[in-house]
Amino acid sequence: MIAIELNGAPHSVAAGQCVQDLIEALALSNQALAVAVNREVVPRPMWRERQFVVGDKVDIVRAIGGG
Repeated sequence: MIAIELNGAPHSVAAGQCVQDLIEALALSNQALAVAVNREVVPRPMWRERQFVVGDKVDIVRAIGGG
């Protein structure tokens, strides 16, 4: 397991896990999301390529409509 920080809280992911795997594990698939790793936005087409390493700081933000 790899220790990362997810939205400011400690979280563990399996070695080799990518952003897409995390999104699926959190049941957030098919939602309007923005993901940043170490304060750099990861474009959705890159989610399967960006694997986590120890100490990554991951922020997931959901788009919320309103007015």
